[in-house]
This record gives sequence, structure tokens and C-alpha cells, in this order.
Amino acid sequence: MSIQTDKIQELVERRAEARLGGGADRIEAQHKKGKLTARERLALLLDEGSFEEFDQFVQHRCTNFGMEKSHPDGDGVVTGQGTIDGRLVYVFAQDFTVNGGSLSKTMSEKICKVMDMAARNGAPCIGLNDSGGARIQEGIDALAGYGEIFERNILSSGVVPQISGIFGPCAGGAVYSPALTDFTVMVQDTSYMFLTGPAVVKQVTGEEVNQEELGGAAVHSSKSGVAHFAAADDKEGIQTIKELLSYLPQNNMQSAPLCPTADPAGRADDALNDIIPDNPNKAYDMYAIIGSIVDDGKFFEVHKNFAKNIIVGFAHMNGQSVGVVANQPNVLAGVLDINASRKAARFVRFCDAFNIPLVTLVDVPGFLCGTQQEYGAIITNGAKLLYAYGEATVPKVTVTLRKSYGGAHIVMSCKQLRGDVNYAWPTASIAVMGAEGAVDVLFKNAGDEREQKINEYNDLFSNPYRAAEKGYIEDVIEPRNTRFRVIRALETLKGKKQDIPAKKHDNLPL
Repeated sequence: MSIQTDKIQELVERRAEARLGGGADRIEAQHKKGKLTARERLALLLDEGSFEEFDQFVQHRCTNFGMEKSHPDGDGVVTGQGTIDGRLVYVFAQDFTVNGGSLSKTMSEKICKVMDMAARNGAPCIGLNDSGGARIQEGIDALAGYGEIFERNILSSGVVPQISGIFGPCAGGAVYSPALTDFTVMVQDTSYMFLTGPAVVKQVTGEEVNQEELGGAAVHSSKSGVAHFAAADDKEGIQTIKELLSYLPQNNMQSAPLCPTADPAGRADDALNDIIPDNPNKAYDMYAIIGSIVDDGKFFEVHKNFAKNIIVGFAHMNGQSVGVVANQPNVLAGVLDINASRKAARFVRFCDAFNIPLVTLVDVPGFLCGTQQEYGAIITNGAKLLYAYGEATVPKVTVTLRKSYGGAHIVMSCKQLRGDVNYAWPTASIAVMGAEGAVDVLFKNAGDEREQKINEYNDLFSNPYRAAEKGYIEDVIEPRNTRFRVIRALETLKGKKQDIPAKKHDNLPL
């Protein structure tokens, strides 16, 4: 056997050992927890045969507390590039079978390398997190590694899409990288995120809570809003990432890929002419309207379980990717509150950063009132959504279906916030407030004339025509034609160019 053959055999054997991560026993332990390994996740995520691994032979450099006795190749994270549906992506997947996936300085260097490549080459960066946190044996070096990753998250924000999958523990400082990315997917029962664990919480506050209750997928997808998606298992989590990516462009200089459809752009839906209840205080389901106007009825919702009084998500209209924002009358009458405002604001800003047009469906009676909202800064949080719409330069098409009252009317992509095309249904009521509330303010002692005054106010303001007369909306449209009118508006706006004043950066109301 020649020296060259020996060297090749050594390479083959070393690759095989690196691919085993922490070894067969730890892989089996991972599977017993209902979790896939880092490499199994990447195999599901990427097109078959497309993965090219980087830094497979990198080893940690720590000699503290016995670390010098083991130097596994790869050091707990698998990094590289591949394709998803033929589109280039950069990936890293933490390997829990190697030192619990704990972050070392060399691991951070591997992760930073692919993040730099993603930004430089204009491709999405996807991180799959499954880590026990900072490698304690490395001390400040591990913390420095996190800082390097965070800085790249910040610099890449708005440049390339960044997606985080949480497929196991993500605790302490590690949580800030997913928090800085655009979208976060968690897995029920096997993943969790928190700054301090249950033991520390009990020691400091006396509160007894388990990992799932403190930072599980259910908590973060419904209560905190930290997670945008909650998947049943690793496979569903991976599929969620792949589907999400199909609506997004490669970077901020490109448009999202077209999705061919046989759904006619001019398709009308007679059911929409009867969907708004006669009683203005009666609820209806906004999902029915969204499903009616988008291609093939397919809507990919974001933050489905959080702040349900507003709906956000992606769809295609005549093959073009769009971001949909819609009030939901079925939940809290569709009012805007703190959580709904920041949920929608974040989504609007993402769409604007990545050239995704916005379609806004409005039925909003106002902002939620009360001390809880005021003490929680509903003013500042409501201003976030107002700011997001006013700042956005992507095509913006707004359709007012029923109520659009007061400050909430302004916030929901009105003409004065540079809405490009604003339509209204004949059922729309665009006013400072509802008729009864207005009469009670204007005519406190109306007595027997109260009903007459309410009717007068309704005739004057509770319709779309006063706004149309003043040019605040482009047209009053028949509901059945909404899909066609929105698609045609989007087509005319494809060449839109809108400049903003020169500035270092904005100072949005955080």
C-alpha cells in the first residue's frame, strides 16, 4: 500500500469519525429524547447531495479542567453551505452529542465564518440550535464567541434572511442570537429558551417552575411571542423552515421567487358580498377573506398563536409573494393592543426590508383601553406599528372592510402613511369613532333625539364615501372583486421607487 493510499484512508476514517459526533451511544441518547442529530436535521433541511461542510476538522484549543484530554473534530457544531429547492443557503447546526453542544471559541469562529459568507454572498443563514450554553471551561473566551455571533446577527439584519430553529436547550446568553434573527421555530416538549433556568428562578424569586412552563415552545409561541412557530417534532420544524424560505428572497437586493399558479387573477368570489354581518358588532372570521383572495387559498401564517386579534403571514397573489396583515374580528373584536401592535410592526418591517409587498385588510374598532394597556406603554407600542407602515417603501395595498376608527385607522396603513392604493368595501365605516360613542360625546343630553343623532352621524361618516370624496381612498370596490383589484394594484406598483431622507439610521419607538 502506497503512502498516498494510506493518507487517503486516514482522511476517510477521520471524516467518518467526525460525522459520528459524540459517538453511537450519545446519538442513541439523542434519539431517545425524540430528537434528531445535527447531521440528520441538515439532511432533512437541504437538498440531497447539496451539503458542503466547512471546518470539519476544527478542534477546540482549551486546556482547562481536563479539556486537553479530548479534541473531537468539528467541536460540537456542523457548518457549511447547501441548497433548499435549488437555492443557496448557509447553515450551522449545533451538535448536542459533543460536549452538550456547548459553545467554545472555535465553535463561534466556525459559526461566524458561515454568517460572514452568507452576508457576503447574499444568501439566507439558517441556524439550528441545540446547546447547553457557553462552555464553562473556556470562561471569557466563550462569552467573546457569543458576542462575535451577535454582532454578525446585527450587521446581517435586513441584508439576508436569518432563521433560527430551536431543537433543544437554548439558555442564558445563547438566546440572544435567535432573538436577533428574523424568525424562530421551536419544537414542542424538546426545546426551550430562557435567560435563567428553573433552579436559579427558585433561588432568586422562590417561584417553582419547570423548563417547559418557563420557556417551552407553547409559552414562547403564545405568551411571549419570542417564537414565531411551534412544531410538533424536529421533522415538522425543518419543514416549517423550508416552507417559510419559499416566500422569501435571497437577500435585500432581490425579490422573492415567483410561484406559478393556475388560480386566475380575475377570479371573483360572490361569497364575499355577504360575509360582513348586518350587525356592526357581530364578529366574522378574517381567515375566510384571506383564503378567498390569495392564490389557491394558501396562507402561511406567522405568530399564529400569539396576539390572535391580528393576523400576519405570507401568501402569493398571482404568483408574487406578499405579506398579509389583517385585523381579526373574531378575537377581541380585532382591536389593537400592545402585543398585536408589536407583532404586526415587526412583520411589516421585515417585509419592507426584503422587498415583499404588503396587503392590509382593515376592520379595527380602535386601541384596547384600560390601565393594563396604558401602564404597559400601548402608546409606544402602537407607535411601533404606525412607524413601521410609515417607514415602509414597498408596495402597500390596503382594503378597509368594515370599521376603521380613530388612531387605529391611521396606524393600519392609511393614505397618509404613504399607502399606495387604498380601497374600501361599501360596508366600510371610516371615522373618528363609532356613531354611538360620537353622539354620546357630542350630544350628552340628546335624550329622545339620541337615535336620530346616531342615524345622522352614520349617514355622514359611517360609510366609505366621505373618505372617497376627499381622495383618502382610491375606490369603493365590490367585495367579490377584491382579489382582482388587489392583484392589479400590485402589478402597477412593481416599478415603485420611493426615497427616504438621508440619515445614519432611524430612531423608532422601541
